[in-house]
Amino acid sequence: MSAPAPIRVLVADDQVLLRGSLRILVDAEPGFTATGEAGTGAEAVLLARRDPPDVVLMDVRMPDMDGIEATRQICGSSETADVRVLILTMFDLDEYVYAALRAGASGFLLKDTPPAELLAAVRVIAAGDALLAPAVTRRLITEFARRPEPSPTLGHRLDGVSAREREVLTLIARGLSNHEIAHRLHLGMATVKTHVGHLLTKLGARDRAQLVIAAYESGLVQAAIK
Repeated sequence: MSAPAPIRVLVADDQVLLRGSLRILVDAEPGFTATGEAGTGAEAVLLARRDPPDVVLMDVRMPDMDGIEATRQICGSSETADVRVLILTMFDLDEYVYAALRAGASGFLLKDTPPAELLAAVRVIAAGDALLAPAVTRRLITEFARRPEPSPTLGHRLDGVSAREREVLTLIARGLSNHEIAHRLHLGMATVKTHVGHLLTKLGARDRAQLVIAAYESGLVQAAIK
C-alpha cells in the first residue's frame, strides 16, 4: 500500500525568523511538507492560488494585506475553496477571533502554542474539522451578546433546517462536541453526524466553525440564551 499523501502547509508570517522556524517544524514532521513561505497577505493569496496547500498557517498582522483579508480571499475563491486556514497570532483579541472565523478560517491559535499542539491542530483542520476551543467559543458568545439584534434578513439562513437540526446547531454554537450533543439530546453518534452533515449542506458551511457563525448571525444562539 502506498503511503498517504503528506499534509501540504503554506506558512504566512511577516517575521522572517518565525516564518522560517515554522517551515522547518513542518518539514521535519513525518507526513507534512511545506509548500512555501509568504511574508505578506497578498503573497499568501498568490501562493495559495499558484500551488494550493491543504492548510495555511496565517499570521494576522502583515503588510500589504492583513491575514483576515487574505483568509477571506483564499476561502472565498473557487480556486482555493478546499484550502483551510489556521490563524496564528500573538494577540488573543476578540475581534480577531470573530473576524478570522467570519472570513472563513477553520481555527485560531496563539503563537506561543507548543509545537506538538500546533501540528495536531493542522492535522485536525486538514481532515476537514474545525478547531474551536471552548474558550474561543465562550468569547464568541460574549461578543454576540453585546451586539445589536441580528437583522431579520439573516433568518432565511435557517429556512429548511428542521427543529432537531436547530437543536444540534445551537449546541454546536455553544462549543459542544458530537459526543456531548449525542448525550444531551439522547441520540446516537451516527444520528448526530448525519444532522451535522445536513447542516453543513443546508447552510453552505465549510466546517464546524462556519456553523457557529451561522448560528450567531441567524440569531439562533441569542434567542436561546435570553
